[in-house]
Amino acid sequence: MGNPNYTTHLGMVDILPGDVERWHFIENLIRDTARTFHFKEIRTPILEDTGLIARGIGGDTDIVSKEMFAFERGDDRYVLRPEGTAPAVRAYIQHTLHQRGGSQKLFYIGPMFRAERPQKGRQRQFHQFGAEILGSADALADAETIALMHTLYRRLGVAHITLKLNSVGEPESRKTYREALRDYFRPHFHLLSEISQKRFDTNPMRILDSKEPEDRPLIEGAPLIREYLDADSAAHYRQLQKHLDRLGIPYEEDPYLVRGLDYYTRTAFELTSSDLGAQDALGGGGRYDLLVEELGGPATPAVGFAVGLERLLIVADALNLPLGGEKRLDVYIVTRGDEARKWALKHLRPLRDTGLSASMDLQARSMKAQMKEADREAARFVLLVGDDELASGSVTLRDMDASTEETVHFPEALRRMVGVAEG
Repeated sequence: MGNPNYTTHLGMVDILPGDVERWHFIENLIRDTARTFHFKEIRTPILEDTGLIARGIGGDTDIVSKEMFAFERGDDRYVLRPEGTAPAVRAYIQHTLHQRGGSQKLFYIGPMFRAERPQKGRQRQFHQFGAEILGSADALADAETIALMHTLYRRLGVAHITLKLNSVGEPESRKTYREALRDYFRPHFHLLSEISQKRFDTNPMRILDSKEPEDRPLIEGAPLIREYLDADSAAHYRQLQKHLDRLGIPYEEDPYLVRGLDYYTRTAFELTSSDLGAQDALGGGGRYDLLVEELGGPATPAVGFAVGLERLLIVADALNLPLGGEKRLDVYIVTRGDEARKWALKHLRPLRDTGLSASMDLQARSMKAQMKEADREAARFVLLVGDDELASGSVTLRDMDASTEETVHFPEALRRMVGVAEG
């Protein structure tokens, strides 16, 4: 049989050495930014119960109806998690985090899965950073959540970002608004795109999300949700705007912003960047005061957002923002002879114990081949060890940047290399 020539599946991407370090940079920036806001990390399983996701996100969403990776094993029904909020809420309920008192400020970083058409910045396995505040109905929690997302991009160095803001009200006011939308779109039903025609009955507010060109002229004349907001939602929205003004976070009101998931109430927001072209979304979120109770927990107000890490990397590349790269090797030990190899193996540990990255040849190659390997690895220093060095109890320390070398005892070589690494 010939080689099967396996490759990754469509929409699944390998992250290789050299790129992984850029992901580390982003993830470290996220964790450090979340720490300054006193958000605490939570890690949930990649597999969740299919019913949890369907109930949490909404059965008529594209995610549930078309994009879930779901399967059965015996009587159990599983799904690869397509988003992070429902799993975080499930963990909040299961572990009774509300009993800790106060608001729970949680964040997560991890892979998500959706069977959608891959495109730039959008894969079937993708990665999200998300943050949730559970337990506060105050608009200040909305502002705090938005500030975290905004601060992350500001710390990354992204300048051209726009915060879009809207309120989708409470269920009763949304019900009235949906009927108003149906009344408006019904005479023009035959002009709507196929996907908007499907949304007409299930959730006409999703029509406002449409990017189909035939829908846009009709959407621009549609009634606005602010005309149907209940008094409490309108007051909440005004209070959030005041908080954002105090925080110095500019925003644009977007009356057509409704977000794609059914669990949102009141606040909806989205961050975009003009540096990304037509696919300009960086991340977004909103308030979901009914979701915890819907999933079997106590009535708990909540607000959160999610940011795609792939999208974040794209905008960083578009702006030539430094994300760090593959770190060079500190020291490579080049040996001549079996005794020198034994010496090298013994001394790798003290090198690494100081925090230096250290490596040696694993194939018993010639010194010339070992020096080529040291060059490929961009080693900062090379330690040359052979019979002469072993006899004198010394090593030859070669500074690859300065193109100098000196024969010294190992403790002195170690001291110098550590000094350079720390300085």
